[in-house]
Amino acid sequence: MLMHHLDHLLQHYGYGLVGVIVMLESMGAPLPGESLIIGAAIYCATTHRLDIAWVVTAAVIGAIMGDNFGYLIGRSVGFRVLARYGRHVGLTPERLTLGRFLFRRHGGKVVFFGRFIAILRTFAALLAGANRMPWHSFLFYNALGGIGWAGGYTTAAYLLGNQAEKLSGPIGLAVGSVAAVVLLAAFVFLKRNEKRLTAEAQQAADREEAASQRHHSDKSAARR
Repeated sequence: MLMHHLDHLLQHYGYGLVGVIVMLESMGAPLPGESLIIGAAIYCATTHRLDIAWVVTAAVIGAIMGDNFGYLIGRSVGFRVLARYGRHVGLTPERLTLGRFLFRRHGGKVVFFGRFIAILRTFAALLAGANRMPWHSFLFYNALGGIGWAGGYTTAAYLLGNQAEKLSGPIGLAVGSVAAVVLLAAFVFLKRNEKRLTAEAQQAADREEAASQRHHSDKSAARR
């Protein structure tokens, strides 16, 4: 049923659908950009109705453009607005704290590697803008991440789809089972690490808040 709907959408909207959905997800909208590019790549491999090179191009352009729009939005509205309204798009206070913590420690690496992590992929651009990351640095890491993520995932899924077409019976079932286990393990790993990083970020934020309060107390005492 799902593949039927995807087939219908890709037949009617093709490369534009891939580019727009990936762009909107990169801007902060909770959309399945990664699932779409993988599905589109497998669609290319099994039906040959779309050209994989153009799917890759649409995904890369959408990723880079969406991140730049997201960066501008984050830079314009800042942390106060994100903290107040971010929960409506899944940007909870905990994730906002995690984002600030990660950007302070790792900067550009968050933009690049965030492309490959579902939680960060949606919010990295917004947080980069809100953190006032220099635009030229953001653009460099964003372009690298967009090319590596969109190009890498799409090509890998296309090659896997080509191979899956040649497999049948017990071998095909075994390959599908292994792929499902790997995806499940990756999901569990990322969720556990998000919780660990969030706890670490919250501890760092608490220490900074305590240090700031001590600083203000010392200044008040000095004035007296």
